[in-house]
Amino acid sequence: MNQPLSVTGGQRNRALAISTLAFTLCFAVWTIFSIIGIQIKADFNLTDTQLGLLMATPVLTGSISRMFLGIWTDRYGGRKVFSILMLLTAACVYLLTFANSYIMLLIAALGVGLAGGSFIVGVTYTAAWFNDVKEKQGTALGIFGAGNVGSAVTNFGAPFLLIALGWQGTAQIYATVLAIAGVVFLFLAKDDPLKETRQELQQKGFWEQLSPLGDLRVWRFSLYYFFVFGAFVALALWLPHYLIGVYELDIKTAGMIAALYTIPASLFRILGGWMSDKYGARRVMYWTFIASVICTFLLSYPSTEYAVKGVNQTYNFHFEITLLGFVFLTFALGFFMSLGKAAVFKHIPVYYPKSVGAVGGVVGMIGGLGGFLLPLTFGMLNDVIGVWQSSFMLLFVIAAAALAWMHFAILRAERVEYREDREERDLPELSTPNSMVLDDWRPEDKTFWEEKGKRIATRNLWISIPNLFLAFAVWTIWSILVVKMPALGFPYSQNELFWLAALPALSGATLRIFYSFMVPIFGGRRWTAISTASLLLPCIWIGFAVQNTDTPYMIMLILALLCGFGGGNFSSSMSNISFFYPHKEKGGALGMNAGLGNLGVSGMQLLAPLVIAASVFGGMGGDPLVIQEGANAGQEVWLQNAAFLWVPLIVIGSVAAWFGMNDISSAKASFSDQAVIFKRSHNWIMCILYLGTFGSFIGFAAGFPLLSGMLFPEVDPTAYAFLGPLVGALARPVGGIVADKLGGARVTFWNFLLMIAGVAGVMYFLPIAGTEGNFWGFFAAFMVLFIATGIGNGSTFRMVPVIFLNQRKRELGDTNEAIKQGNKESAAVIGFISAFAAYGGFFIPKAYGSSISLTGSVSAALVSFIVFYAICSVITWWFYSRKNAPDPC
Repeated sequence: MNQPLSVTGGQRNRALAISTLAFTLCFAVWTIFSIIGIQIKADFNLTDTQLGLLMATPVLTGSISRMFLGIWTDRYGGRKVFSILMLLTAACVYLLTFANSYIMLLIAALGVGLAGGSFIVGVTYTAAWFNDVKEKQGTALGIFGAGNVGSAVTNFGAPFLLIALGWQGTAQIYATVLAIAGVVFLFLAKDDPLKETRQELQQKGFWEQLSPLGDLRVWRFSLYYFFVFGAFVALALWLPHYLIGVYELDIKTAGMIAALYTIPASLFRILGGWMSDKYGARRVMYWTFIASVICTFLLSYPSTEYAVKGVNQTYNFHFEITLLGFVFLTFALGFFMSLGKAAVFKHIPVYYPKSVGAVGGVVGMIGGLGGFLLPLTFGMLNDVIGVWQSSFMLLFVIAAAALAWMHFAILRAERVEYREDREERDLPELSTPNSMVLDDWRPEDKTFWEEKGKRIATRNLWISIPNLFLAFAVWTIWSILVVKMPALGFPYSQNELFWLAALPALSGATLRIFYSFMVPIFGGRRWTAISTASLLLPCIWIGFAVQNTDTPYMIMLILALLCGFGGGNFSSSMSNISFFYPHKEKGGALGMNAGLGNLGVSGMQLLAPLVIAASVFGGMGGDPLVIQEGANAGQEVWLQNAAFLWVPLIVIGSVAAWFGMNDISSAKASFSDQAVIFKRSHNWIMCILYLGTFGSFIGFAAGFPLLSGMLFPEVDPTAYAFLGPLVGALARPVGGIVADKLGGARVTFWNFLLMIAGVAGVMYFLPIAGTEGNFWGFFAAFMVLFIATGIGNGSTFRMVPVIFLNQRKRELGDTNEAIKQGNKESAAVIGFISAFAAYGGFFIPKAYGSSISLTGSVSAALVSFIVFYAICSVITWWFYSRKNAPDPC
């Protein structure tokens, strides 16, 4: 994109000034809860965790919206998008004043958060004006980024408005000012010089515009920005509350001191842009992280009393960070974080001039998510650990990890890229060594397969399996937690507990839709490592949250949704392994990957009850809760161990995937290439069949422990719950192998009839009409169901590659192109039907809960299962297994 030569310095400076002013006002609105939240907390009697969630909610909206706003700004220009955004946000701020409950406050806060999305709109708009003067672009973006000083405006001015007008009046003033600014921007701002070049972008699809995100450099930038910006926003929100709690200051003084952190963290961003232009962004990032590690380490130290026993007497010492020392350290932290923010965004318009909005939007979104997660975590750490400095302890860990990763990435890039005489870059990405990319991959070639391919495929399979095992373990962790929570004093109803058991399946199923298409876009090795590492977030967070019975139910719902990261992994894992194996061995390989991976459910249900019964992690694992009722009253339970158990294993699995797996270059495909499956009728048919098999497996696994405990209270379901997922997982490879020999459709058809018999058996042994029922008969019938779901999982996955390969061969003949397209389509279908089927993990537990609530019995839900399985058997017979079926498989 070449900018017209007629653009003058005055026009650039005018655009920079007006966009910076607009961003400053938006940022002031975005952080409004840091001040009015203090009074809201008192008015609504909120806990620290609830206040943290309220402060963080606008940051969530502002973060997620950045990706979409960036794309729209690339397409339609900053002038229109910025104006509409300010007007819409102003309306949401005004509606906030009508909130009369905590839930309404959270809903309104989502709208207020749109102000945070203004950052990427302004970056895209400003970068376009300086596109032909790259040597000044970093400084210009630094000046624009100084609009972060809006948080200082709020810290200085909002306390006085709060005292004079109350929190409602303060919000109304903010809404009015922002609405006026939106109108003024619409009429005074000019369309940027790239307006005429946007027709090309407007013709591109959404996913095509996101294609640069396959570059790992983008995600490295995102990691840096998570700290330098996310932690900045988090501290801007948290510091007034921290100063009041630790140093017992009044709200006006706390707001003014907090401004001493936010002002340098904003204004010195200009200096960071200039220094990045002059000295290089990599050097600036080193300064930033080294200084941040030192500052956060010192700020992490709590007030401590020392007693040193001498020869004749005891010497007592006291250490604490004084208010003056705290101000100095936060000032220094804010200064270096401002340099880092500018350094990160210096490179986006240089490396991605045509995708500033899309790439900057994702980087900004990840950074903003830091601003959402960190305040929420700060409040939770206060509630659980009870140490104010725990917030800075967390920031120290993040800064140190970012510094280590950056340094490792640069050293590795020097070895891999510079050794090959590639062009030196200021921030080289962590490249993929050639040994990890398979450019020549021909599994259908028997000679290639026997001499080379089989060994590589086997290695990737046996690294994939334990990672998928961990994903399933994290995904279903709530099936055990909800069984133990009532006796430990968590005040949740039966229906609320079923929601917690069901929500991971809901989010996991939704994530699978996106994960289905990630392997051809990012590569199987990268995506397996990244998606496995993402499991650390819910595990660590759950480990702290369940230590306190006063943790709000809303937090638990969020954590249940985050466990969906584990559910999403299945579709990408299966899609990845399908590329490695020849047609005749796909059923067995996919059965092994899924079947042994599914063992994560039984592994979690077996190990979790064991580790929560003892202090496995010692003092590092936290204090236990005590059972308050029943035969085991008074027994100590370390519920957090059910989550902490997986943390070291996840780290090992991620590292093993990153260094031990491979990417297949021929498996690359855009979303549009894969989206052809939505036009294939068999994709939707297989969605229904796989919902009947895998959807039943994950749904029964999630709901069986809680359902058993409710129907047979004299039995401890956690002692037997693991057996169902265990036999189901072990049966899956058997289903794949048998389907390879007898045909997937035939096995699937008879399997659905077996599932109908299994549900009928469950109904027969239920406690109905005052009878006690028969637990062992109930348990045996469920074992039949689990075995049947496992066999069906393997047989349905065997059907997919056969169906789509045969269809492509009928269209293109028995050619390499037909095989290539058939493999890509079947991989995408495998991922997509996995996403669709995972909703069974939500609907089955919810069906239990709804049936019990409406009829007092679970029988209605079980009858609906029988009807559905009967429909699945008819579909399988008609399309695939009868004598003259249109697509026998």
